[in-house]
Amino acid sequence: MQFRPCIDLHNGKVKQIVGSSLTDNDSTVKTNFESQYDAAYYAEMYRRDNLTGGHVIMLGSGNETAAKSALAAYPGGLQVGGGINSDNAVTWLEAGAAQVILTSYIFDDGELKQDRLEEIFARAGKESLVLDLSCRIKDGEYYIVTNRWQKFTNWKIEQEILKFLAEYCCEFLIHAVDVEGKQAGIDTELIKKMTEFSPIPAVYAGGIRSFEDIETIREIGNGKVHFTIGSALDIFGGKLSYAEVVDKFSKNR
Repeated sequence: MQFRPCIDLHNGKVKQIVGSSLTDNDSTVKTNFESQYDAAYYAEMYRRDNLTGGHVIMLGSGNETAAKSALAAYPGGLQVGGGINSDNAVTWLEAGAAQVILTSYIFDDGELKQDRLEEIFARAGKESLVLDLSCRIKDGEYYIVTNRWQKFTNWKIEQEILKFLAEYCCEFLIHAVDVEGKQAGIDTELIKKMTEFSPIPAVYAGGIRSFEDIETIREIGNGKVHFTIGSALDIFGGKLSYAEVVDKFSKNR
């Protein structure tokens, strides 16, 4: 199990946002933290600490320049997501992304666009693709959501679905959107599903607030589910020590 760092970008700034508050109307967005430092600052920090597999997420438009600066500061060390499609995926890889993260381009109008998935797979290849299967609960089931996590698809987190999608990517990134950014505890049921259903590496995000939460992820995930932390880290205004997390859970430990 490894710690995967993050850089969330909103209007060109590094921020930590309550995931469920994201809409097309910026006035509804609840921001937990806005950094005085730019994206490249955090990328350089992660490079210094030899952390790999972290993700740069562009939350809406106006973030491309900041994202490219992060990739330039740590070429080959970060994934990038937000607005990725078959036309620009290779460009982002050439800009230094280790992988590109696919979300709304693949799931559109509530359905999986398999032709798009196959096209980008042909252009970029399995090892360069990560699928973001971030989800919310509806009628007691975990449904994949898109468009800033506001639109429900018709696809659930189920074994056959993850087995099928795993043929097209090297990893899954799954935000538990209902607890994302709230530091209110992790979604243990979702972690159980990830552990049981995913045939490839998976990264969990959402609600981590303590080392006890991290240990629970290790126990439930049998060490196979990696994790990312945002608002709870002291580098993003929280109380959880980034240095201690790196010391305990980087790939070299």
